[in-house]
Amino acid sequence: MINLFGVWRSSVNIGRHRTFRGCFLVALFVLLAFTSNATAAAEPTTSTEFDPSSLLTTQSIASSLPWMIGAAVLSVVPAVLLMSTSFVRFAVVLGLLRQALGTPQVLPNQVLMALSLFLTAFVMTPVWTESYETGWKPYANQPNGASPALEVVAPRILAPIRSFMSRQIESSGNSDGVWMLLDLQRQHAKQNHLPTPQSYDDVPLTVLLPAFLLSELKTGFLIGFQLFLPFLVIDFVIASVLTALGMTTMTPSTVSLPFKLLLFVMIDGWFLTVGMLLTGVS
Repeated sequence: MINLFGVWRSSVNIGRHRTFRGCFLVALFVLLAFTSNATAAAEPTTSTEFDPSSLLTTQSIASSLPWMIGAAVLSVVPAVLLMSTSFVRFAVVLGLLRQALGTPQVLPNQVLMALSLFLTAFVMTPVWTESYETGWKPYANQPNGASPALEVVAPRILAPIRSFMSRQIESSGNSDGVWMLLDLQRQHAKQNHLPTPQSYDDVPLTVLLPAFLLSELKTGFLIGFQLFLPFLVIDFVIASVLTALGMTTMTPSTVSLPFKLLLFVMIDGWFLTVGMLLTGVS
């Protein structure tokens, strides 16, 4: 009985191995046949040579040129908004205020940038409205044959924006930066013989825009320094008290944070800061 059972088990194992090898050979044959058919189907019946010069035709360039100009204009719009509005001042002041409070996680960048954008829209809406009403609207409402050239309309559109930038530079006392940049531009262009502009209207935009941006940066840092001082005094007091008590293991910033938040809430700091910013810009 034992020998018969061993012979039966060995015969079953041999049958299993043969069955497995047979299935494996069949699957391999089917896979090879499918691969050869796919390769034959992928081969083109007629071979055509690719000509790169066919992509650079007059029609293709003419159709893609408006999209390229639009993409270039959209990429320049954020820089123009930064250089012709008070967004830089708001962003710098709010960033320094967050640093003074010591709450980098509580006040994320998205909140500060959103508040800066809304404040910028609040300040610049009258300027943009005047620019649209006096410059673009008359140009757009005229018939096609009677509409003036864009070179004539552009100064009218930019006049309110130039007036806003000039007013902010003058009120901040940074008019010397305009003449410094103007002199440097003339030196690089070798145009020192040109007369000195008598007003901001005669200053080119290539000088007025960077001068306005530098003026806003300077003003933002000055306002941020004034906001930073009270919180810095609180840090000094808390650090002195902790040192006198011998509590050197506790960081002064951790202990002073509740006191700074309490002071900021008691004086209604957010509305006071925003009101100061809007008063200084308008």
